Amino acid sequence: MPLCMGCLNEITTADSKCKHCGFDNSKKQVAPFLPYGCTLADKYVVAKNLDYNGESTRYLGYDNSSGKVVTIREFLPIGLFDRKQGETKVTILPEHKKSYSEAFATFEKYYETLTTLSDMSALVQIFDVFEANNTCYVIEDNEDLIPFTDYLERNNGQIEWDDARPLFMPIISLLEALHKNDIGHYAVSPSNLFVTSEGKLKLAAFSTENERKRGTMLKSQLFSGCAAPEQYEQNKTLDTSTDIYGFTATLFKALTGNLPATAQDRVKDPRLLISTNTVKRLPPHVVTALANGLQVNRENRISDFDELRSQLSVSSTVKAIQDEISRTASMTPIKRENEKKSKVKPGAVGIVATIAALLVFSAVGLYWLSINPLQGLFKSDATTPTQPSTVVEDWTGPVVADYVGKTYEQVVTAVSADKSISLKVSADGEYSDTVPKGTVISQQPKAGEPITLSSSVVYIVLSKGPEMVALPDVAEKSVSAAAEKLTDLGFVVLQDAEYNDTVRKDYVIDYSDRKAGDKVESGSEIKLRVSLGKENMESSQQ
Repeated sequence: MPLCMGCLNEITTADSKCKHCGFDNSKKQVAPFLPYGCTLADKYVVAKNLDYNGESTRYLGYDNSSGKVVTIREFLPIGLFDRKQGETKVTILPEHKKSYSEAFATFEKYYETLTTLSDMSALVQIFDVFEANNTCYVIEDNEDLIPFTDYLERNNGQIEWDDARPLFMPIISLLEALHKNDIGHYAVSPSNLFVTSEGKLKLAAFSTENERKRGTMLKSQLFSGCAAPEQYEQNKTLDTSTDIYGFTATLFKALTGNLPATAQDRVKDPRLLISTNTVKRLPPHVVTALANGLQVNRENRISDFDELRSQLSVSSTVKAIQDEISRTASMTPIKRENEKKSKVKPGAVGIVATIAALLVFSAVGLYWLSINPLQGLFKSDATTPTQPSTVVEDWTGPVVADYVGKTYEQVVTAVSADKSISLKVSADGEYSDTVPKGTVISQQPKAGEPITLSSSVVYIVLSKGPEMVALPDVAEKSVSAAAEKLTDLGFVVLQDAEYNDTVRKDYVIDYSDRKAGDKVESGSEIKLRVSLGKENMESSQQ
């Protein structure tokens, strides 16, 4: 009995539309993707295309030998090959033969290396890697997984550190194993994480370094907010710290509910948007690790997975205190003879030690606050303060100025210019259709309130502009130019490829399900219809 190419359930030959998923099996899969129902290595049946990037594409597949549904990844570097409708063999474009060969070898070696890491719990299992049709195929497990983005939504957009820690630590181990084998992921993001039915995280969307930075022979795919600054530079070397940036950005999203700003924006303003409530809710050493892992300058960024793991586990200061307490405790038996001469009871020694430890920890806490390396790095939540400013009768001292309607830069300038007072500015943002982007919407304490100890920090809310962003006209623009423009506006860009008689190859026909001028929520997925050129012309060139 035939299988539905949309869900791989059995269907009858009389039914073109699947009763299970509604997929229309009378249609053909458009080139350059493999035809529906073709077989690879005499056992893997190819079904619908799932997604693709500049390096490869994924299909739903069926393993005839095991009866299991699998995922088939095909090396398919955009712009370096051609394939006729209905055919399986890839034709390498003569002018790109060298580039194709180099990218092919890198891709195959990359996935062969991944097969040696099958014991890693955070890695989706890889069953097979083989060559066919002038390209390379990877057979992966097709687990029933929950997207991590959905998992966060079910938990009100963020999770607690105690829940995040067991989820994320295996990802560190996997990334560490990758780099020990001289490869990286370079696309760690909430979009590429999945949760198993057992509540464990899996990392997906593996691609070679060629796909994860600008300036290579492939069309790069970077994930906004999680891609490190060096990935946007032309053919810059990527390393361990690049994956640490992506990992930390993803953890930041899980713990705070928001991704960091894009790397391009953070080069201009490296501060992180994080609420005061969140800072109070997280252990100090975790906040420190987030800051250190998200340094824009990678010379200042955590560069070692052991160090990342250590900073997320316990702060070095607290660990030193713990070690000192352990050392002191181990010395106690040696002093037993002196105890007899002392009037202090043995039990009192423990009490004294406990009090001493508490004092030391308190001192460390105060010390951490006084030398906090994160000061000036975070922009805090303006709605956090719950205690009203102290009311002082007949106040003749300085009062809080009115910052509403001013830009952040104007507020900072005004505060720094007034030497008679000491104010700290902590900024957050919210969408507004009426207040221009970057302008103060409100402040706490309000203008005119006395500046006292409890009101020495001014919290301002900055406008992030309208939440609904109008889609620009991208018709007949190059895919790279359109994707870059949409990404800069905060959208996630996807593509649908199709033949077109009027729009040239690798240029945008239009939006798939929207039109220019439509107002769409920032951060939404936007799908583009991309031209493969004229179908007849493609065939005649072969």
